[in-house]
Amino acid sequence: MSGPRVRVLVVDDSALMRKLIPQILEADASIEVVGTAMDGNFGLKKLEELKPQVITLDLEMPGMNGIDMLRQVMRKLYPVPVIVVSSHSTEGASITLKALGFGAFDFVAKPKDVSTRMPEIAAELIAKIKAAASSKSIAVKPLASTMQYGKAPVASTKAPTRIVTIGVSTGGPHALQYVFSQLPADLPGSILVVQHMPENFTEMFARRLDETSALRVKEAQSGDLLMPGRALICPGSRHLKVMKLPLGNVALLSDEPRTRGHRPSADILFRSAAEEFGAQNVAVIMTGMGDDGAEGLGTVKAAGGMTIAQSEESCVVYGMPKAAVERGYATRVVSLEAMASTLMAQCAPERAEKSGNNAGGKGASAGQN
Repeated sequence: MSGPRVRVLVVDDSALMRKLIPQILEADASIEVVGTAMDGNFGLKKLEELKPQVITLDLEMPGMNGIDMLRQVMRKLYPVPVIVVSSHSTEGASITLKALGFGAFDFVAKPKDVSTRMPEIAAELIAKIKAAASSKSIAVKPLASTMQYGKAPVASTKAPTRIVTIGVSTGGPHALQYVFSQLPADLPGSILVVQHMPENFTEMFARRLDETSALRVKEAQSGDLLMPGRALICPGSRHLKVMKLPLGNVALLSDEPRTRGHRPSADILFRSAAEEFGAQNVAVIMTGMGDDGAEGLGTVKAAGGMTIAQSEESCVVYGMPKAAVERGYATRVVSLEAMASTLMAQCAPERAEKSGNNAGGKGASAGQN
């Protein structure tokens, strides 16, 4: 082993979890669990005393709960990255998404039987701790998180000018909420998103995006029409594809095997959009660990579509965009702050028409039949 080990503080009210998580982590020689705490109050004391580089945090605890501790940690001059260890339940999903909104780095969902199945999440937890330790602090941007938009039912019969496909992982929930909050209800493009997130979480995440943006956002179902001003979020543990049909362009869900360890996979979405829509596709790869989506972005570029990578300085983790940029697949590199305006410009009818005229093959048609 080279270099110092990553110092981790484990905060959980369960004595079993305070035993299991350190066992899982210390199986990796590059991680050292420097302490444990049974609630937020003890956690904050241990934080000052032990100076960990990463915190794993249970949210539902007596005394000071995890959300309150997270708020205190994020108020510090140099906040320590926090990985939430979450329940897989609907309630767990709700509070976890709230924690991500307050600045948690990422989360892992506990298996239902933690006593025997905790090792199943070991690789995921270890990878996220290492990514958190090497990440730079990104200020959480203020959001109109309580804003409610009164939205009319989808009634537009117009075809979208562009099919915008987005692949994102760690840091994605807040980044997407930031971008979506700046997009107008009459966006002429249609958006599809692969966010690495387990099932039970994506429906609630889509609802949260719908409540905090003017767009109509929902968890995707097979047969959903690709419509202007609408965003579809891929369900956890499914793949998302698109298809042109005589009565309209639709989303399709698939249970195909994982691709390079991912389901959903941004590569699958990007390849499908490249095949069906060619130059009408705008593919965006945003903050996240690993390289999912990089090769798919290359397929979109080869088909004549626009490819965009989020800039390094605005990413929580510059993994997925970096892989695409280094392989030469990103036509443009755009900051998070400029992403919404860039997408609006790309979806403008005159730009989309010009792109459609230059397209070849199956992607040449810019509209629905």
